[in-house]
Amino acid sequence: MFKKVLVANRGEIALRVIRTCKEMGIQTVAVYSTADAESLHVRFADEAVCIGPALSSESYLNVANIISAAEITNADAIHPGYGFLSENARFSRICEEHGIKFIGASPEMIDRMGDKANAKATMKAAGVPCIPGSDGVIENFPDCKKIAKKTGYPVMLKASAGGGGKGMRAVWSEKDLKDAWDSARQESKAAFGNDDMYMEKLIEDPRHIEIQVIGDSKGNACHLSERDCSVQRRHQKLTEEVPSPFMTDELRKKMGAAAVKAAKFIKYEGTGTVEFLVDKHRNFYFMEMNTRIQVEHPITEQVIDFDLIREQILVATGIQISGKNYTPNLHSIECRINAEDPYNGFRPSPGKITTLHSPGGHGVRLDTHVYAGYTIPPNYDSMIAKLITTAQSREEAINKMKRALDEFVIEGIKTTIPFHRELMEHPDYISGNYTTKFMDDFTMNPID
Repeated sequence: MFKKVLVANRGEIALRVIRTCKEMGIQTVAVYSTADAESLHVRFADEAVCIGPALSSESYLNVANIISAAEITNADAIHPGYGFLSENARFSRICEEHGIKFIGASPEMIDRMGDKANAKATMKAAGVPCIPGSDGVIENFPDCKKIAKKTGYPVMLKASAGGGGKGMRAVWSEKDLKDAWDSARQESKAAFGNDDMYMEKLIEDPRHIEIQVIGDSKGNACHLSERDCSVQRRHQKLTEEVPSPFMTDELRKKMGAAAVKAAKFIKYEGTGTVEFLVDKHRNFYFMEMNTRIQVEHPITEQVIDFDLIREQILVATGIQISGKNYTPNLHSIECRINAEDPYNGFRPSPGKITTLHSPGGHGVRLDTHVYAGYTIPPNYDSMIAKLITTAQSREEAINKMKRALDEFVIEGIKTTIPFHRELMEHPDYISGNYTTKFMDDFTMNPID
């Protein structure tokens, strides 16, 4: 077992990892930028090291500073959380070279699955259903035009190194292709330092359903059921639930088998997520694989009583997993609480929290790093909390979420709490009748 783990992240996920490490008797090291000096993950770690100024490129993405922090504190492992360096093959490789265990995918695995075009080719070879489109990276615009014509409009251009909706463009006709190609490449270059693009057939009005998988160093793999992440805005997830209201026993069996096949084919080690698009006929297609822990992992933990961070750490030490697949016997919903104004186009709302009252009660979980008096910096992702409710049925979980949102008070900044409260009353959400296009027609009710 590791003696000391450095958590190369910030905010709620850093605190989440620190909590599990402490329960396992592992010492923890927090790293932080100057903007995060007052964050709870810094306060609750056994040690804390400042790794640079607020700018991510000079702190949380600064590999040299993070490795230095690990070495001066004698950390024997690094947990990257999600985002930042969690799917960076170079960082994983440097950890390996310095004798520090990277609690995540190997450099080879990240290289293979982190690049979306390579991942798609790998999944085709594994026999996992994939969306029609280009075979790998598109070399130039003339090729792009030919592939779009062969695939048939509408198509979706995607950044090969992408994530979070960056470098993605839906194209409905040939006349719009060149502008989409240029703007997507420009955005991808700015966000990821890479303008490689690939193309897929645009699946209209799909569900976004992902399967949680775990693999070990012995070649074993299993799945821990699905999560429905279809309520999104600009390709950013807003709320998730498990089980999916669109799921059937037969579909779960097929999607679970495909995800396990994918993990075994690449000999995946660690926790990961195989993401699919599912059309209205319940045909499913591989979209991407995230070789890290997901933001929405708590809802899976709630329905199967399983600590995914603990399992992630244990797999990194070399244990063999049971190989058992899981089926949820409860229903869990997660609402991402962002420091944004839902009445003003979800504009970011950093600043000082003057008042905070957390919800509680049976079946309510709150993952957050903020508190009354904490100042939310403008430098990072706007998510400040994850509110999770779990119950025997979907109806009960929704009712519990409505009650918890009513109790959740954050003053001094704007948050998405009012949005989630309205979402829980929306007839299409209540009926489970939603797709990734749900937010296109959603409008907030005026403030009284």
